[in-house]
Amino acid sequence: MNHWDLIAAERRALADLIDGLTDEQLRTPSLCGKWTVKDVAAHVMVGPTSSAKDLMVALVKARGSFDGASEQLVVWRASMSPAEVAATLRDHADSHFTPPTMDWHAPLTDILVHREDIVVPLGLPSDRPADPWQHSLDFLVTRRARRSFVPGQLPELTYAATDLEWSHGSGPVVSGPAAALGAVMCGRAAVLDRLSGPGASTLAAWLRR
Repeated sequence: MNHWDLIAAERRALADLIDGLTDEQLRTPSLCGKWTVKDVAAHVMVGPTSSAKDLMVALVKARGSFDGASEQLVVWRASMSPAEVAATLRDHADSHFTPPTMDWHAPLTDILVHREDIVVPLGLPSDRPADPWQHSLDFLVTRRARRSFVPGQLPELTYAATDLEWSHGSGPVVSGPAAALGAVMCGRAAVLDRLSGPGASTLAAWLRR
């Protein structure tokens, strides 16, 4: 698979997941701020389905904040049913949308992290293949990822995935499943307990600062 094929596969898998959730599960608070599980699913489809005009109007309403514009675009889709959200994800699975100044790493990382935002609070397994996370982890340790994904400079540690042949950095080791590593790098404290090693406490302190 090339990277766009990976992204399309993850979008379709997320659509399948959304189709199988109950109304109560869809209303469950996600790991992503104030958004529910359904809101997160709607967010994932915002990029591929938004026109340049939509984005500009949302940016104006959000006073130039890209995160605020993203929230506005989700609000505008709040009336969609879960089935419509899932269908839209499938219809636009092959979209090559990338946020301004970003490449394909951004949409791949976005959907991988947001899947964790959904499955973790629902107590569902992170049962997608780990391989796509290698690309996202390579991205998350770069300065570029701090623009939209990583909340500041990561502490100097050795980050090691236990389900991939991937590691990065130097210093005390913090290890765990790739999905947990990526989610914590993106600010999700809820999965800190899935990481271990002498560097885990340092990473936890960085996240909670």
